[in-house]
Amino acid sequence: MSQKLIQNHEDWEVYQIAFEAAMQIFELSKKFPIEERYSLTDQIRRSSRSVCANLAEAWRKRLYKAAFVAKLNDSAAEAAETQTWLKFAVQCNYLHPSFTSSPLPPAIAHTHELGHRRVQQTPSLWLIATQRSAANLFQQWQHRFFDSRIPPHAA
Repeated sequence: MSQKLIQNHEDWEVYQIAFEAAMQIFELSKKFPIEERYSLTDQIRRSSRSVCANLAEAWRKRLYKAAFVAKLNDSAAEAAETQTWLKFAVQCNYLHPSFTSSPLPPAIAHTHELGHRRVQQTPSLWLIATQRSAANLFQQWQHRFFDSRIPPHAA
């Protein structure tokens, strides 16, 4: 089985699943009553989109383990919030009770599974570099930058 190299957050399977779920939620929420516009509709759209946004931020924060894991935690929290809003929508009869057996709730759970369990258990596999190597890279850059600014005759 060949695996595609992940070059950005949009290549990440967990991001793709979360994005598709957010788009499905957007379409479903168009049918919610107008009086829910600034409560349930707004909240469910925000939280579902935030799952993706936090995954994208996590991807860019892979240089630092703590920041990377923190953003994954934020994404997992947003996924849990989205699940809660979906339950409210079912209880308020905005979504059919059979919705809980539709592919969408498992997709949100799968987002949590991929993002939280798999990645967080082995975050070092996803990191760009360790904090120590990042500090070393900065020192090397700083040394080269300042050395290049010293005129040749002054050295």
